[in-house]
Amino acid sequence: MTDAPAPSVAAVSAELVSGGSLEIGAHRPQDARAIAAQLPAGTPVYVNHLPRHRLLESIPTLVAVRAAGLEPVPHIAGRRIRDREELQTFLRRAVAEAGVRKALVLGGDELVAAGPFADGGALIREGGLAEAGLKEVGLPGYPEGHPRIPRQVLERSFDDKLALASAQGLGAYIVTQFCFAPARVIEYCAGLARKAPDAPVYVGLAGPTDPIALMRFAQRCGVSASLRALRTQGMDAVRLVTHTDPGEQLAAVAHYCISHASCNVFGVHLFTFGGLTAAAEWMNRSIAAAANR
Repeated sequence: MTDAPAPSVAAVSAELVSGGSLEIGAHRPQDARAIAAQLPAGTPVYVNHLPRHRLLESIPTLVAVRAAGLEPVPHIAGRRIRDREELQTFLRRAVAEAGVRKALVLGGDELVAAGPFADGGALIREGGLAEAGLKEVGLPGYPEGHPRIPRQVLERSFDDKLALASAQGLGAYIVTQFCFAPARVIEYCAGLARKAPDAPVYVGLAGPTDPIALMRFAQRCGVSASLRALRTQGMDAVRLVTHTDPGEQLAAVAHYCISHASCNVFGVHLFTFGGLTAAAEWMNRSIAAAANR
């Protein structure tokens, strides 16, 4: 009896994309049907919760995502919610009208919370997520750390959120911030595999977009450390940042999954930066490329 051959990078990359997700704007319900033609049925589509938008304003887009045969996953940013009634009303409608089963729970970037929720942990501690019928919560992961939160505080908060989710019968998984240093992402995932082996990880990738927009979002999202490191490495590194295909980053994650039996990465998550259609088309091509080999 011989051992089965190791899967190829292309095959594992396609699996990671097939099991992956992407983001859509909260005020763009019309985009749901357009991207559905490019994606596997049931692909999770995350609906953002920006500072200028009320949480309830995302309901039509969540409904449209479900109607298109995709899985709607709202962002819920605690510091942007004004009161418990707003949260409860949103959860009730999201579950009833869009069949929402999971949410990505975030703190939000506001310096002062608009209401009673100081961070993502406070949202889970409230208990309303499980009571409304949600089954899973996504937790943010930061391979480069957070631009304003010390690492020790970030790690303690992560542990608390895992414990709170478990106590309420909620499954927990991690969606990482995008990063331009694959080695750093892999190191972070390996650490999570030791620390939280039962929590699936979805690695954030910067989707195809305009290079200028990508640089702007990178600075805003706190990934400037890896960006600075790349800039010191010459033109090859610059091309890695400015090209419109995240395939190199995906391949690095696939290598990690092939070489580590304890790989905890279940998929990738594309940050679209306004390039939603391009991101969906890239996912489609990535899946089809392996099938055609």
